[in-house]
Formats: sequence, C-alpha cells, structure tokens
Amino acid sequence: MKYQQMIKATFIERPNRFIAYCEVEGERYKVHVKNTGRCKELLIPGITVYLEKSMNPNRKTPYSLIAVEKGRLLINMDSQAPNVVVEEALKSGTIQLPDLQGPLTKIKREQTYGQSRFDFYCEAGEEKLFIEVKGVTLEEDGIVRFPDAPTERGVKHLEELILARKNGYKAYVIFVVQMEEVQYFTPHEERHPAFAETLRAAEREGVGVLAYTCKVTPETLDIIEPLEIKL
Repeated sequence: MKYQQMIKATFIERPNRFIAYCEVEGERYKVHVKNTGRCKELLIPGITVYLEKSMNPNRKTPYSLIAVEKGRLLINMDSQAPNVVVEEALKSGTIQLPDLQGPLTKIKREQTYGQSRFDFYCEAGEEKLFIEVKGVTLEEDGIVRFPDAPTERGVKHLEELILARKNGYKAYVIFVVQMEEVQYFTPHEERHPAFAETLRAAEREGVGVLAYTCKVTPETLDIIEPLEIKL
C-alpha cells in the first residue's frame, strides 16, 4: 500500500488515544493517531515520526501519524494498514495459506460469523474459510509480541475461529508485523495470558497461525515474508 504526501516530524506528546502533537518545520500541529493502542514504547517525546497530510482541507487535524523510528527500525503503526496489505498479499500470492487444495477464488472483506465479524471470508473452490488479521507493533530485542494491552475482543475472535473450524470451515489468524528484520513472533503472555492460551488452543484445534513481516518506508507498507512463530 502507498501513502500520499508524507512529511517527517518530531513527536511531542499524546494527550489521548486519538490525538498527538508533533512539530513540523518548527510549528506545533495536532495530528490524528491511526492506532488506539498504547504504543508507549514507540511514542516517546523527541522521536522522529512520519505523517500523512490529509486531503481534506476542512479536517481539524491536518496530518495523520503513520510511522515511527525506533532505533534501526522504521515501524508502521497505522492500525488500518494490516487488512489492506493482507488483501494485496492474498491476491498476489505473497501469503500462502496452508492446507488449501487450490488457489483462492473469492476474497471478501468483513464477514459476520457467530458473535464476531472476521476480517476476511474467502473461498478456494469448494473450500470456505475465515481470516482474522492482527497488526503487531510491539518489538523488544528483535522479538515481536501481540497484544500490547489486554484484548478480550481478540480472545473472542480466536474462540469464534475455533468454532468455525469445528463447523467445517478453514480458519486462520494472520499477525502482520509492521516492521522487518526481527527474529520471531510470540504471544505476549505477560500482558494477556488468556490471549496466549487461547492462541495455543486455536492452533491445536486446527486454526492456522501465521505471521508475516513487512517492508516499511515512510511512503509504503508491503508484506514480504513469513516469520517464525513460537507459541
């Protein structure tokens, strides 16, 4: 995926989940944060961030915060981006779903099943499947983890994937690691033990658990390769 009219800035502060203040060419701007997660390890005063200029001249926040520098890493923190790049990668074949008899013949965004709305409903000939996508921005010493905060919604999604699998659907959860050059993915046991436990249960029940790294630039985000998973 590609962003438009990107600009380099300096992060100042984040008073709430949706708004931050950044310095652009000596001026202070209120910007929209496209990630409601905590991201405390990323949004540190004084770091370099990358903003996308809004095409709407009437919007109260003229920029959206897209990416952040963390040492040698450039991390995309746009929570809407993972679904976009997964759809692109499914269509291009960059993402290979295991245990399918053939290529995908249908890809549909947003499908309700049970008490959840999954990110994708797909078909591969006669096979029917659901895919849930999770963006990963939390990194420490080359290890990436999810979630960065407790997510009961995430547990519910996994439980519904297990149910779908038992009812004859193929089911997958894809962790989109919004950075590259990391070692492996693992669930964040300390932040949310129930999510880690349910993820392991999902794999035992036949839910495909996948992780992919991304090539990140200030202007682009693209899925590049599978990442090792340690459950």
